[in-house]
Amino acid sequence: MGLSEEELLAAADELLAEAPQLPSPAERARLREAAGITQARLAAALKTTTQTIKNYENGRSEPRSPRLEAYQRILNGWAAKHPAHGTPQAAPATQPQARTAFTRPVAPAPRTDPVTSMPARATANTTEHPTEPGPERRHLAAPRLSTGGETREETGGKTAPAALDPRFPAGPLAVLDGDGTAYGIGGIVLDCPATTIVELVEWTLTRSGLGAAKLHRYGTDSDPLVVLTAAAAAKFGLPERLEDRRGLRLPQDHPVVAQVTKAKWQLTQRGFGPWPRIYRKAQGRDRQCVQLAILPWDALDSRSWPGVNEAEMHPADIARVLGVYAQRVITPRGSTAVSGLELMTALRPPTRPVRDEETGNWTRGHHAGSLGTDPLPPAPPEARPEHPVVVRTGWTGGFVNEEAYQWVRDIDLLTGEEAALPYAVGLDLNTAFLASTARLTVGLSEPDHFVRPRFYPKATGSWLVDLSHVELDPRLPSPFTPTGRRPTGPAWYQTHTVVYAQELGYDVDILEAYLRRETGAYLDPWHDRLKAAYAQTLADLGVTPDLTDEAFLAAMEVHKQVDPAMAAVLAAIKATVKGGIGKLFEGPQGAGYKDGEEWPAMKRPTWAPWIRNAIIAKTRVNMHRKLTNMAKFTGMYPLAVLSDCVVYPTASTNPLDFLPYTESGKPIPGAFRLGPTPGRAKLEGAQSMTWAVDLMEQGYNPARHIKGDGHDAVMDEGE
Repeated sequence: MGLSEEELLAAADELLAEAPQLPSPAERARLREAAGITQARLAAALKTTTQTIKNYENGRSEPRSPRLEAYQRILNGWAAKHPAHGTPQAAPATQPQARTAFTRPVAPAPRTDPVTSMPARATANTTEHPTEPGPERRHLAAPRLSTGGETREETGGKTAPAALDPRFPAGPLAVLDGDGTAYGIGGIVLDCPATTIVELVEWTLTRSGLGAAKLHRYGTDSDPLVVLTAAAAAKFGLPERLEDRRGLRLPQDHPVVAQVTKAKWQLTQRGFGPWPRIYRKAQGRDRQCVQLAILPWDALDSRSWPGVNEAEMHPADIARVLGVYAQRVITPRGSTAVSGLELMTALRPPTRPVRDEETGNWTRGHHAGSLGTDPLPPAPPEARPEHPVVVRTGWTGGFVNEEAYQWVRDIDLLTGEEAALPYAVGLDLNTAFLASTARLTVGLSEPDHFVRPRFYPKATGSWLVDLSHVELDPRLPSPFTPTGRRPTGPAWYQTHTVVYAQELGYDVDILEAYLRRETGAYLDPWHDRLKAAYAQTLADLGVTPDLTDEAFLAAMEVHKQVDPAMAAVLAAIKATVKGGIGKLFEGPQGAGYKDGEEWPAMKRPTWAPWIRNAIIAKTRVNMHRKLTNMAKFTGMYPLAVLSDCVVYPTASTNPLDFLPYTESGKPIPGAFRLGPTPGRAKLEGAQSMTWAVDLMEQGYNPARHIKGDGHDAVMDEGE
């Protein structure tokens, strides 16, 4: 039945009158961070409390009118100034949209694939490139290439690509092959005429259109990344392999290094290795820096980027994997560990513009909530034994030992009933360390030393206390040590561990403490971005939060086969989490190092072992809570725990048969719960009980090998 114009307008008015839709909680936090506004300042503007803003940003509550409209107006204003990298923007209507068929994933395309296309130039001349790779290279879908001048665009029948930042129309990166074809994201293909590394750098900065917008208003734009295939590396005069396997760099007298130096370009301290960064001094606000990655030199570690290599993927598909990662996480700057650390700084820049009231000039000042520009010294118990602060002071007072669990139950405590069960089943917590960074308060200033202080649970730092008197069930690991063994005397612990001792009902008598007066949730934006990337990538693989537990288990069983490219992105995200956290406590490298000398990593502002201690302590305590509740609700005790994986003796290989549920079928809070959210559990693997007992008797940890595929559970996660 037809509708009159008045009826249609009335329907439109009714739709417009509905409550405005706000962006996701994670996006709200991102926009506020990008605008450089604190939660307290936003709360003052909306005439509410800081806790209410926190609730808005973690999804616990939603604003109501009229605050809803005011909040939406603020967010819309920020969104216009700070669009998310890869967020759809209006593309100029005058640009042509010439497209041909391109790659597609093996399985159905992701729901949201933030890839971008670049308009093709009209030209009378076209050049055909080979459509098939060499026999040793498999690609997910063979591209059919058509060219048009320097820029070519090729897309398939996937979701329409979204326009990128207009300053970087070609996207954040490109994979360059030996014939000069540079594959970008979203099917973009560029013609690169460079024949030397210097020409490549200059082409990248002046003609390629590569790059990415900054993640925070006080940060800097991401440098363009060009990934070289083996053929491209050979074309530019680079050797097939690096001879210096220890230093992982070309010698200073290599012709390519000499060529770069002669052209007045510089290399960073790590030299020309798998991830060389070539730069000149910035001109005004414009950075002059290009990041390269050399594939034949193992720039992409197979543990962090499974299957992302020339033998298994076409360069266009490698570009797709790296491009999705760049848009959801950050443009790679090195290993996933390096990228994880760089992401912390990109989301919490150390400085901000400050106006000098006397001169009126703008300078760089400290950005509150960041780690600043200079490294903060660790307290002696937070440092490594070789650290200068330990060597110079002669410190002998012990060290904080907050590490992940590596525990196996004493075989003598295994009951006959447990030994008679047929299976040993492993449960793994999804990105458990990432979950622990949410709303984690860490120190942001130098430590102060206190003797015999009163314990204050909200003070972040390191505490010397004797917890050997705490009596716990020996069938569970101790929550105070990585080995799970009972402490034998006074030791240094991070705040979360001491708080848990109190939570268990025990008094704590503090002997000494090193505490930091300035604190903050430094990792909150890091957590939010990586959590969103993890959830979005899992959703692309068919694993979503709305699945039932049974459907979740089924989806996880096949998710890596749904789309190998997106599975590689997921692996890289997980490796970014663990690697970035590990970098906070990176030690010296090289055979020539001597105790007491400074090493490069400790000179970074992000060398912060006390932050790593807080993350791991919180993770281990959370694991112990779940183990305790599991025993309380089901009577089950673990055989072994390794990091975020726990192995139980069971009568079934299906977690639905032994995890605790209410009579109505809902998971009981506090124990292990299935789901894709960080901190929730998934099935890691199942083996026979006799297999597990045999390993335990030999002194091995069953959790390390519970997958049963010959892979190491810890190494597979990028540790």
